[in-house]
Amino acid sequence: MSIKVRYFASLKENLGRSEDELTFTRLLTAHEVWNCANPGKPLPGNSLVAINMDYVELDNLVKDGDEVAFFPPVTGG
Repeated sequence: MSIKVRYFASLKENLGRSEDELTFTRLLTAHEVWNCANPGKPLPGNSLVAINMDYVELDNLVKDGDEVAFFPPVTGG
């Protein structure tokens, strides 16, 4: 199973990369994808996640060919 993982804004800056291409042998949730792509780095609270450009919950399953995008918490001003 192959997926693309994308990072935006401060997540991209903090991780030092904008995307990953990952291969898995089983279905994972979006949160498990984060943990596999970023071992030892917790996902910041209130982060948003999208699968194929639709916002989803962290427990949504990711399928082969999906694109998973992580967005940092949004602040207003």
